[in-house]
Amino acid sequence: MKKITLLLLLSAYLLVACQPEVGSPAWCEKMEGTPKGDWTANEAADYLKYCVLDQERD
Repeated sequence: MKKITLLLLLSAYLLVACQPEVGSPAWCEKMEGTPKGDWTANEAADYLKYCVLDQERD
């Protein structure tokens, strides 16, 4: 049981670790390829802030 739990946690970590950091050029490119209707409100706000207005990350 512990091995299965560990495997699931490791898999989830690896999937999350593969996502580009919000506001990075790779993230902006990924969002440009995503249909606007699939964006969340937070993603739209972050895209405006980091990709359109080109503000620095904190």
